[in-house]
Amino acid sequence: MNDGGGWAREAGREQRWIVFDYGEVICGRTNALPELANTMGAGLAEFEPHYWAHRDRYDRGAADLAYWSGIGEALGVPVDRSTSDKLTAIDIEGWSHVEPESGELLAALDEAGARLALLSNAPASFARFAERQDWAKHFRVRVFSGDVGVAKPDAAIFETLLARLEAQPGDCLFFDDRQSNVDGARAVGLRAHRWLGVQAAGELLS
Repeated sequence: MNDGGGWAREAGREQRWIVFDYGEVICGRTNALPELANTMGAGLAEFEPHYWAHRDRYDRGAADLAYWSGIGEALGVPVDRSTSDKLTAIDIEGWSHVEPESGELLAALDEAGARLALLSNAPASFARFAERQDWAKHFRVRVFSGDVGVAKPDAAIFETLLARLEAQPGDCLFFDDRQSNVDGARAVGLRAHRWLGVQAAGELLS
């Protein structure tokens, strides 16, 4: 379904917004899990389920040490502040690699004058890193779940976004790689689509 025709142009002339998720939309999937597992003295198969199981709490504002200590407790591995800081740095690096085509799309939309916003489930430590990156400058508004204590797909984070944008739900076209987040956005009234790559997004935006 293509109901986004003209959004790239209209977002430059009217109070319309194009909103992007970050993970697996702007960047690729993290490549850091083997190194994280090794740092914790665990095998990847043992480590990975706990990495994801504790992630929602981390994305909703839990401190770095609390996150890594929770994983460590599940693995029977103590985690001190120094180890937590090391794990956090590795984790941030793993999520830092922007997909070239996505970066080019953001730059082109920004140059065309489109109003761009970012809505990401991410811990506060990653948010502070992201704010310093060149790609972040394309966004007029950035909302990270770790900063606001709520996360997708909850309605509260979309309402927080709309308040920051001073926009109506129907004025926002949203891209996310997870269907649950797309469904959550649609429930609030945003025009939301599953991210299927730059070419598919370009067709919606044209």
